[in-house]
Amino acid sequence: MKKSLLLILFALATLAGQAQVNSTTALLGSWSGELKVGVMSLTLVLNLEQADGYVIVTLDSPDQGAKGIGTYKEYLSDDSIAVKVEMLNVTYRARLKEGKLDGTFTQNGMSFPLVLTKGVAEVKRPQQPKPPYPYTTEEVTFKNEADGATLAGTLSYPIGYDPASKKKPFVVLMVSGSGQQNRDEELMGHSPFLVIADYLARHGIATLRYDDRATAASHGGDVKNATSEDFMRDAAAGIEFLRNKKAFKKVGCLGHSEGGLIAFMLASRKKVDFIVSLAGPGVKGDTLSAAQSNRMMELMGQPAVMTVEKLRNDSSLTSNPWLRWFIDYDPSDDIRNSRCPVFALNGDRDCQVISSQNLTAIQRLLPRTKKNLVKEYPSLNHLFQHSTTGHPSEYKSIEETISPEVLQDIVDWIDKLK
Repeated sequence: MKKSLLLILFALATLAGQAQVNSTTALLGSWSGELKVGVMSLTLVLNLEQADGYVIVTLDSPDQGAKGIGTYKEYLSDDSIAVKVEMLNVTYRARLKEGKLDGTFTQNGMSFPLVLTKGVAEVKRPQQPKPPYPYTTEEVTFKNEADGATLAGTLSYPIGYDPASKKKPFVVLMVSGSGQQNRDEELMGHSPFLVIADYLARHGIATLRYDDRATAASHGGDVKNATSEDFMRDAAAGIEFLRNKKAFKKVGCLGHSEGGLIAFMLASRKKVDFIVSLAGPGVKGDTLSAAQSNRMMELMGQPAVMTVEKLRNDSSLTSNPWLRWFIDYDPSDDIRNSRCPVFALNGDRDCQVISSQNLTAIQRLLPRTKKNLVKEYPSLNHLFQHSTTGHPSEYKSIEETISPEVLQDIVDWIDKLK
C-alpha cells in the first residue's frame, strides 16, 4: 500500500535548507541521474544556481514530487562537489570525469554509486493534460473541523456546465493512496488524478481532487499519528462540501489503493451515492501486506517467506501508527455494508494490492446487485498502466499514466447510474 519504493530514500516532502556561500563554479546548472538500488531506481537532480553572487545547491527527487531540497555545501570547486542534507542524513560527493559528475550517494551508512549528467532528461507523459482546458476549474478549500485540517483542492466542472441549468452533473471526490500526496496523486512523473479528472470533465462528470492534509496547499491535521480513519474524515468533509454546494445530482467517491479502502468506509457509513475503488483492499491488512511482500520477493528472484506471524512480530512495522492500524484492519464489514453502487477494479499484475486475493474477496463480500461491477484487467499494474512484470520499478519508465480502457469504463459505469 505505501507508495515509497526505496525506504532508504527521501520522504515525500520539500525541505528547507541553507547552503554555504560560493561566488562561482563551472558546475552551474542542473545535473541528473539514476540512483539504483537492486532492481529499483530513483531519479535525482542536483541544481547549482547563482543568486546574488552566490551559488545555491538544491536537490530534487522528481519521481517522488520533492523539489528544492536544501543542501549544506561541504566543498565546491570547478570540478568537485560535496553536499549534505542533514535532516535526511544524506551526503553526495562527486568529481567531474569526462563531463559527468562521478560520485557516491550515502544515506544512513549505506553507499551507492551515483553518476550525474548535465541537463534534465525530458519525461514523456502523453496523457498529461495541458492548459487551457475546455472546461471550468475552481480552486476551493473545505475543512475537517474535528481534526483541524483545511484541505485545498481543484473542483473541475464538466464541459458545457451551466450553473443555471436544472440538469445537474454527477461529481466524484478523488481520494489518493497511502502516503501524503498532492491533489494529482503525483508519483514517478505521473499525475493519475489529473489525468482522470481531465477525462471525466471531458465526458460530463465533475471531480474534486485535493491535497492530503498538511501537504502542498492543505494545512493542519495530525499526520504523524494519523490512520485511514483520520483520512476518511478528511474525505467525508469533502463529500459534505460537495453536497452543500447543491450543484450536483449525485456525489460519489473514487479512491485509489488506500483511497479505495476509504471509499468503502464512506459507502458503509452511507456518506456517498456511489464509489469507484481502484485497487482497494479486500482482505485484512496483515494478510495483504504478507502477500505483497512475497510477490515483491518473487519478482526479485528471492524466496517468498513472509508470513502473517512474521509480519506482526516486526517491531519496525508495528511501531508506526498508520501501519499498526492497517495491519489490524479488516475491510469485510465495510465492503459487506456498502449498499450504494460499487465499481471495484484491479490489474492482474498489481504487486501491491494483489488482484487474485483482494478483488476475489470484494466480489464475494459485495451485496448482490446489477449496479455493482467487479473487473480485473490483464497486464495492468497498481497504477493501472500496461506493464511487463507489475513491479513498481517499472512505473517511471512506462509512458502511459493510466489505461484508456479503465478511463472509459469508469465513465461508462457512472453514466449507467444517471
